[in-house]
Amino acid sequence: MIAVAYVRWRRFLRRVMTRPRIDVPLAIGLLTLALAGLVTLYSASNGSLALVGGQAGRFVLGGALLLLISRIPPPVLRNWTPWLYVGSTALLILVVVLGEGRGADRWLNLGVMRFQPSELLKLTMPMMVAWYLHPRQLPPGWKDIVVVGVLIAIPAGLIAEQPDLGTALLVAAAGAFALFLSGMAWWRIGLLIGAVAGMIPVGWHFMHQYQRDRILTLLNPESDPLGNGWHIIQSQIAVGSGGIFGKGWQHSTQSRLDFLPEHTTDFIFAVFSEEFGLVGVAALIALYAFIIGRCLWIAMEARDTYSRLLAGAIGMSFFVYVFVNGGMVAGMLPVVGVPLPLISYGGTSAVSLLVSFGVLMSIHAHRKMHD
Repeated sequence: MIAVAYVRWRRFLRRVMTRPRIDVPLAIGLLTLALAGLVTLYSASNGSLALVGGQAGRFVLGGALLLLISRIPPPVLRNWTPWLYVGSTALLILVVVLGEGRGADRWLNLGVMRFQPSELLKLTMPMMVAWYLHPRQLPPGWKDIVVVGVLIAIPAGLIAEQPDLGTALLVAAAGAFALFLSGMAWWRIGLLIGAVAGMIPVGWHFMHQYQRDRILTLLNPESDPLGNGWHIIQSQIAVGSGGIFGKGWQHSTQSRLDFLPEHTTDFIFAVFSEEFGLVGVAALIALYAFIIGRCLWIAMEARDTYSRLLAGAIGMSFFVYVFVNGGMVAGMLPVVGVPLPLISYGGTSAVSLLVSFGVLMSIHAHRKMHD
Protein backbone atom coordinates (compact mmCIF):
# COMPACT_ATOMS: atom_id res chain seq x y z
CA MET A 1 0.00 0.00 0.00
CA ILE A 2 2.85 2.37 0.78
CA ALA A 3 4.42 1.61 -2.61
CA VAL A 4 1.12 2.38 -4.39
CA ALA A 5 0.73 5.65 -2.51
CA TYR A 6 4.32 6.60 -3.37
CA VAL A 7 3.75 5.92 -7.09
CA ARG A 8 0.55 7.98 -7.09
CA TRP A 9 2.30 10.86 -5.31
CA ARG A 10 5.12 10.83 -7.88
CA ARG A 11 2.60 10.87 -10.73
CA PHE A 12 0.81 13.80 -9.12
CA LEU A 13 4.04 15.77 -8.69
CA ARG A 14 5.10 15.01 -12.26
CA ARG A 15 1.73 16.15 -13.59
CA VAL A 16 1.61 19.43 -11.67
CA MET A 17 5.26 20.34 -12.34
CA THR A 18 5.37 19.77 -16.10
CA ARG A 19 2.53 22.05 -17.21
CA PRO A 20 2.87 25.83 -17.44
CA ARG A 21 0.36 27.50 -15.11
CA ILE A 22 1.23 31.18 -15.27
CA ASP A 23 -1.16 33.92 -16.33
CA VAL A 24 1.31 36.14 -18.19
CA PRO A 25 -0.53 39.51 -17.90
CA LEU A 26 -1.01 39.06 -14.15
CA ALA A 27 2.58 37.91 -13.71
CA ILE A 28 3.90 40.98 -15.57
CA GLY A 29 1.76 43.26 -13.40
CA LEU A 30 2.99 41.65 -10.19
CA LEU A 31 6.62 41.72 -11.31
CA THR A 32 6.35 45.41 -12.22
CA LEU A 33 4.77 46.17 -8.86
CA ALA A 34 7.45 44.25 -6.96
CA LEU A 35 10.24 46.08 -8.80
CA ALA A 36 8.57 49.42 -8.04
CA GLY A 37 8.41 48.34 -4.40
CA LEU A 38 12.12 47.55 -4.24
CA VAL A 39 13.03 50.86 -5.90
CA THR A 40 10.83 52.79 -3.47
CA LEU A 41 12.10 50.80 -0.48
CA TYR A 42 15.71 51.55 -1.39
CA SER A 43 14.96 55.25 -1.28
CA ALA A 44 12.75 55.11 1.81
CA SER A 45 15.41 53.15 3.73
CA ASN A 46 18.18 55.62 2.77
CA GLY A 47 19.88 53.08 0.54
CA SER A 48 19.82 50.11 2.93
CA LEU A 49 20.89 47.14 0.82
CA ALA A 50 20.20 44.81 3.73
CA LEU A 51 16.56 45.89 3.86
CA VAL A 52 16.10 45.76 0.10
CA GLY A 53 17.92 42.43 -0.13
CA GLY A 54 15.73 40.95 2.57
CA GLN A 55 12.59 42.08 0.79
CA ALA A 56 13.89 40.76 -2.54
CA GLY A 57 14.53 37.40 -0.87
CA ARG A 58 10.94 37.33 0.35
CA PHE A 59 9.73 38.10 -3.17
CA VAL A 60 11.80 35.18 -4.48
CA LEU A 61 10.32 32.87 -1.83
CA GLY A 62 6.81 34.12 -2.55
CA GLY A 63 7.39 33.76 -6.29
CA ALA A 64 8.56 30.16 -5.85
CA LEU A 65 5.46 29.35 -3.80
CA LEU A 66 3.33 31.10 -6.43
CA LEU A 67 4.78 28.85 -9.15
CA LEU A 68 4.24 25.74 -7.04
CA ILE A 69 0.66 26.52 -6.02
CA SER A 70 -0.31 27.60 -9.54
CA ARG A 71 0.26 23.99 -10.61
CA ILE A 72 -2.09 22.50 -8.02
CA PRO A 73 -5.62 21.99 -9.42
CA PRO A 74 -8.42 23.89 -7.61
CA PRO A 75 -10.19 20.63 -6.60
CA VAL A 76 -7.06 19.66 -4.66
CA LEU A 77 -6.92 23.08 -3.02
CA ARG A 78 -10.61 22.73 -2.17
CA ASN A 79 -9.97 19.40 -0.45
CA TRP A 80 -7.14 20.93 1.57
CA THR A 81 -9.14 24.01 2.58
CA PRO A 82 -10.67 22.83 5.91
CA TRP A 83 -7.25 21.68 7.13
CA LEU A 84 -5.60 24.95 6.10
CA TYR A 85 -8.32 26.96 7.86
CA VAL A 86 -8.11 24.90 11.06
CA GLY A 87 -4.31 24.99 10.99
CA SER A 88 -4.07 28.75 10.54
CA THR A 89 -6.69 29.32 13.25
CA ALA A 90 -4.75 27.02 15.59
CA LEU A 91 -1.67 29.17 15.00
CA LEU A 92 -3.68 32.18 16.19
CA ILE A 93 -4.41 30.33 19.41
CA LEU A 94 -0.70 29.55 19.71
CA VAL A 95 0.03 33.26 19.39
CA VAL A 96 -1.99 33.84 22.57
CA VAL A 97 0.50 31.63 24.45
CA LEU A 98 3.80 32.17 22.65
CA GLY A 99 3.28 35.35 20.66
CA GLU A 100 5.66 38.26 20.73
CA GLY A 101 5.85 41.70 19.18
CA ARG A 102 6.27 45.40 19.71
CA GLY A 103 3.29 46.51 21.77
CA ALA A 104 1.15 43.57 20.64
CA ASP A 105 1.61 39.79 20.53
CA ARG A 106 1.20 39.11 16.81
CA TRP A 107 4.30 37.11 15.85
CA LEU A 108 5.53 33.56 16.30
CA ASN A 109 9.27 33.06 16.58
CA LEU A 110 10.39 29.76 15.05
CA GLY A 111 14.07 30.40 15.73
CA VAL A 112 15.10 30.65 12.08
CA MET A 113 12.27 33.04 11.21
CA ARG A 114 9.42 35.09 12.60
CA PHE A 115 6.05 35.24 10.93
CA GLN A 116 2.58 36.67 11.53
CA PRO A 117 -0.08 33.91 11.47
CA SER A 118 -2.90 36.42 10.99
CA GLU A 119 -1.62 37.07 7.45
CA LEU A 120 -2.40 33.46 6.55
CA LEU A 121 -6.09 34.02 7.33
CA LYS A 122 -6.33 36.62 4.58
CA LEU A 123 -6.22 33.63 2.22
CA THR A 124 -7.56 30.70 4.24
CA MET A 125 -10.63 32.69 5.32
CA PRO A 126 -12.09 33.24 1.81
CA MET A 127 -10.99 29.71 0.92
CA MET A 128 -13.06 28.35 3.80
CA VAL A 129 -16.14 30.42 2.98
CA ALA A 130 -15.91 29.36 -0.68
CA TRP A 131 -15.44 25.72 0.40
CA TYR A 132 -18.54 25.85 2.60
CA LEU A 133 -20.74 27.48 -0.05
CA HIS A 134 -19.46 25.36 -2.97
CA PRO A 135 -21.81 22.35 -2.61
CA ARG A 136 -24.79 24.37 -1.39
CA GLN A 137 -27.64 26.02 -3.23
CA LEU A 138 -27.00 29.67 -3.99
CA PRO A 139 -27.85 32.34 -3.13
CA PRO A 140 -27.44 31.23 0.51
CA GLY A 141 -30.24 31.35 3.04
CA TRP A 142 -30.04 32.67 6.56
CA LYS A 143 -28.81 29.35 7.96
CA ASP A 144 -25.78 29.30 5.70
CA ILE A 145 -25.17 33.01 6.29
CA VAL A 146 -25.07 32.41 10.05
CA VAL A 147 -22.64 29.50 9.64
CA VAL A 148 -20.37 31.65 7.46
CA GLY A 149 -20.61 34.41 10.06
CA VAL A 150 -19.32 32.02 12.73
CA LEU A 151 -16.48 30.87 10.47
CA ILE A 152 -15.48 34.51 10.01
CA ALA A 153 -15.97 35.58 13.63
CA ILE A 154 -13.71 32.95 15.25
CA PRO A 155 -10.36 33.94 13.64
CA ALA A 156 -11.32 37.62 13.37
CA GLY A 157 -12.00 37.68 17.11
CA LEU A 158 -8.67 36.01 17.89
CA ILE A 159 -6.82 38.54 15.74
CA ALA A 160 -8.65 41.47 17.33
CA GLU A 161 -7.55 40.20 20.75
CA GLN A 162 -3.82 40.41 19.85
CA PRO A 163 -4.74 43.37 19.46
CA ASP A 164 -4.74 43.92 15.67
CA LEU A 165 -8.07 45.45 14.76
CA GLY A 166 -6.96 46.45 11.25
CA THR A 167 -5.98 42.92 10.22
CA ALA A 168 -9.08 41.50 11.93
CA LEU A 169 -11.30 43.74 9.80
CA LEU A 170 -9.39 42.79 6.64
CA VAL A 171 -9.76 39.08 7.39
CA ALA A 172 -13.47 39.55 8.06
CA ALA A 173 -13.83 41.51 4.83
CA ALA A 174 -12.11 38.73 2.85
CA GLY A 175 -14.66 36.21 4.09
CA ALA A 176 -17.53 38.65 3.61
CA PHE A 177 -16.55 39.23 -0.04
CA ALA A 178 -16.82 35.50 -0.75
CA LEU A 179 -20.27 35.53 0.86
CA PHE A 180 -21.51 38.63 -0.98
CA LEU A 181 -20.28 37.27 -4.33
CA SER A 182 -22.43 34.16 -3.83
CA GLY A 183 -25.45 36.05 -5.16
CA MET A 184 -26.98 37.32 -1.93
CA ALA A 185 -30.03 39.51 -2.37
CA TRP A 186 -29.38 43.19 -1.85
CA TRP A 187 -31.95 43.39 0.93
CA ARG A 188 -30.04 40.73 2.87
CA ILE A 189 -26.77 42.59 2.31
CA GLY A 190 -28.44 45.79 3.51
CA LEU A 191 -29.69 44.09 6.67
CA LEU A 192 -26.22 42.69 7.42
CA ILE A 193 -24.56 46.06 6.88
CA GLY A 194 -27.17 47.67 9.12
CA ALA A 195 -26.54 45.07 11.82
CA VAL A 196 -22.79 45.68 11.65
CA ALA A 197 -23.36 49.45 11.83
CA GLY A 198 -25.59 48.93 14.85
CA MET A 199 -22.77 47.08 16.61
CA ILE A 200 -20.35 50.00 16.27
CA PRO A 201 -21.28 51.59 19.65
CA VAL A 202 -20.76 48.20 21.32
CA GLY A 203 -17.45 47.72 19.54
CA TRP A 204 -16.35 51.21 20.61
CA HIS A 205 -16.79 50.16 24.24
CA PHE A 206 -14.44 47.17 23.81
CA MET A 207 -11.77 49.02 21.82
CA HIS A 208 -8.43 49.90 23.39
CA GLN A 209 -7.88 53.56 24.20
CA TYR A 210 -5.16 53.98 21.55
CA GLN A 211 -7.59 52.65 18.93
CA ARG A 212 -10.21 55.21 19.96
CA ASP A 213 -7.55 57.92 19.87
CA ARG A 214 -6.70 57.04 16.27
CA ILE A 215 -10.30 57.49 15.19
CA LEU A 216 -10.74 60.73 17.12
CA THR A 217 -7.43 62.04 15.77
CA LEU A 218 -8.62 61.42 12.23
CA LEU A 219 -11.43 63.93 12.77
CA ASN A 220 -9.03 66.60 14.01
CA PRO A 221 -5.31 65.68 13.76
CA GLU A 222 -4.27 69.25 14.62
CA SER A 223 -5.65 68.76 18.13
CA ASP A 224 -2.53 66.75 19.01
CA PRO A 225 0.06 67.60 16.33
CA LEU A 226 3.04 66.26 18.30
CA GLY A 227 1.29 63.11 19.51
CA ASN A 228 -1.50 61.09 17.92
CA GLY A 229 -1.85 63.49 15.01
CA TRP A 230 1.84 63.36 14.02
CA HIS A 231 1.53 60.43 11.58
CA ILE A 232 -1.35 61.92 9.61
CA ILE A 233 0.04 65.46 9.50
CA GLN A 234 3.51 64.42 8.34
CA SER A 235 2.05 62.03 5.79
CA GLN A 236 -0.18 64.75 4.33
CA ILE A 237 2.81 67.09 4.14
CA ALA A 238 4.79 64.46 2.21
CA VAL A 239 1.94 63.75 -0.21
CA GLY A 240 1.26 67.43 -0.82
CA SER A 241 4.89 68.44 -1.26
CA GLY A 242 5.29 65.98 -4.14
CA GLY A 243 3.27 68.20 -6.46
CA ILE A 244 2.62 67.08 -10.02
CA PHE A 245 5.95 65.47 -10.92
CA GLY A 246 7.49 64.88 -7.49
CA LYS A 247 10.87 65.80 -6.03
CA GLY A 248 12.67 62.90 -7.68
CA TRP A 249 13.88 59.51 -6.53
CA GLN A 250 15.79 59.60 -3.22
CA HIS A 251 14.75 63.21 -2.59
CA SER A 252 11.97 62.65 -0.08
CA THR A 253 12.76 65.10 2.70
CA GLN A 254 10.02 63.86 5.04
CA SER A 255 11.55 60.40 5.29
CA ARG A 256 15.23 61.40 5.11
CA LEU A 257 14.81 63.92 7.93
CA ASP A 258 12.83 61.35 9.95
CA PHE A 259 9.68 63.45 10.10
CA LEU A 260 7.64 60.63 8.57
CA PRO A 261 7.30 57.60 10.88
CA GLU A 262 7.14 54.02 9.57
CA HIS A 263 8.35 55.29 6.18
CA THR A 264 9.43 51.84 4.99
CA THR A 265 6.22 50.07 6.02
CA ASP A 266 2.78 51.59 6.57
CA PHE A 267 3.62 55.06 5.21
CA ILE A 268 5.83 54.17 2.26
CA PHE A 269 3.08 55.43 -0.06
CA ALA A 270 3.76 58.93 1.31
CA VAL A 271 7.42 58.55 0.33
CA PHE A 272 6.41 57.39 -3.14
CA SER A 273 4.02 60.34 -3.49
CA GLU A 274 6.64 62.88 -2.46
CA GLU A 275 9.25 61.50 -4.84
CA PHE A 276 7.11 60.78 -7.90
CA GLY A 277 4.24 63.21 -7.47
CA LEU A 278 0.74 62.99 -8.89
CA VAL A 279 1.98 61.44 -12.14
CA GLY A 280 3.71 58.60 -10.32
CA VAL A 281 0.74 58.02 -8.02
CA ALA A 282 -1.61 57.87 -11.02
CA ALA A 283 0.67 55.30 -12.69
CA LEU A 284 0.83 53.20 -9.52
CA ILE A 285 -2.95 53.30 -9.09
CA ALA A 286 -3.36 52.30 -12.75
CA LEU A 287 -1.08 49.31 -12.13
CA TYR A 288 -3.09 48.29 -9.09
CA ALA A 289 -6.32 48.71 -11.07
CA PHE A 290 -4.97 46.45 -13.82
CA ILE A 291 -4.08 43.71 -11.32
CA ILE A 292 -7.47 43.97 -9.60
CA GLY A 293 -9.27 43.92 -12.94
CA ARG A 294 -7.32 40.86 -14.00
CA CYS A 295 -8.27 39.11 -10.75
CA LEU A 296 -11.96 39.82 -11.33
CA TRP A 297 -11.68 38.65 -14.94
CA ILE A 298 -10.21 35.35 -13.73
CA ALA A 299 -13.15 35.08 -11.29
CA MET A 300 -15.62 35.60 -14.14
CA GLU A 301 -13.90 32.90 -16.22
CA ALA A 302 -13.94 30.34 -13.39
CA ARG A 303 -16.16 27.33 -13.99
CA ASP A 304 -17.10 26.21 -10.46
CA THR A 305 -18.50 27.94 -7.39
CA TYR A 306 -15.43 27.46 -5.20
CA SER A 307 -13.04 28.94 -7.77
CA ARG A 308 -15.35 31.82 -8.67
CA LEU A 309 -16.00 32.92 -5.09
CA LEU A 310 -12.38 32.52 -4.04
CA ALA A 311 -10.92 34.40 -7.02
CA GLY A 312 -13.42 37.23 -6.62
CA ALA A 313 -12.74 37.50 -2.89
CA ILE A 314 -8.97 37.63 -3.44
CA GLY A 315 -9.34 40.40 -6.03
CA MET A 316 -11.68 42.47 -3.88
CA SER A 317 -9.49 41.97 -0.79
CA PHE A 318 -6.50 43.23 -2.76
CA PHE A 319 -8.52 46.34 -3.65
CA VAL A 320 -9.33 46.90 0.03
CA TYR A 321 -5.65 46.68 1.01
CA VAL A 322 -4.76 49.39 -1.51
CA PHE A 323 -7.77 51.55 -0.62
CA VAL A 324 -7.22 51.38 3.15
CA ASN A 325 -3.50 52.15 2.94
CA GLY A 326 -4.07 55.01 0.51
CA GLY A 327 -6.88 56.43 2.66
CA MET A 328 -4.72 56.11 5.78
CA VAL A 329 -1.79 57.94 4.20
CA ALA A 330 -4.06 60.68 2.82
CA GLY A 331 -5.69 61.21 6.23
CA MET A 332 -9.09 59.92 5.10
CA LEU A 333 -9.04 56.76 7.23
CA PRO A 334 -7.64 55.96 10.70
CA VAL A 335 -4.09 54.66 11.04
CA VAL A 336 -4.63 50.89 11.23
CA GLY A 337 -1.25 49.47 10.22
CA VAL A 338 -2.17 48.10 6.78
CA PRO A 339 0.85 47.86 4.42
CA LEU A 340 0.72 48.87 0.77
CA PRO A 341 0.72 45.55 -1.15
CA LEU A 342 4.16 44.60 -2.56
CA ILE A 343 5.47 48.13 -1.94
CA SER A 344 5.74 48.25 1.86
CA TYR A 345 8.50 46.34 3.60
CA GLY A 346 7.18 43.15 5.17
CA GLY A 347 7.87 39.44 5.03
CA THR A 348 4.74 37.51 5.91
CA SER A 349 2.40 39.90 4.11
CA ALA A 350 4.41 39.81 0.85
CA VAL A 351 4.77 36.02 0.82
CA SER A 352 1.13 35.36 1.72
CA LEU A 353 -0.02 37.81 -0.94
CA LEU A 354 2.02 36.07 -3.64
CA VAL A 355 0.65 32.73 -2.47
CA SER A 356 -2.85 34.16 -2.99
CA PHE A 357 -1.95 35.07 -6.54
CA GLY A 358 -0.65 31.54 -7.02
CA VAL A 359 -4.15 30.32 -6.15
CA LEU A 360 -5.59 32.76 -8.69
CA MET A 361 -3.27 31.50 -11.41
CA SER A 362 -4.24 27.92 -10.58
CA ILE A 363 -7.89 28.83 -11.00
CA HIS A 364 -7.20 30.47 -14.34
CA ALA A 365 -4.96 27.70 -15.65
CA HIS A 366 -7.36 24.90 -14.75
CA ARG A 367 -10.60 26.59 -15.84
CA LYS A 368 -10.90 24.34 -18.92
CA MET A 369 -11.08 21.31 -16.68
CA HIS A 370 -14.68 22.27 -15.93
CA ASP A 371 -15.77 23.09 -19.49
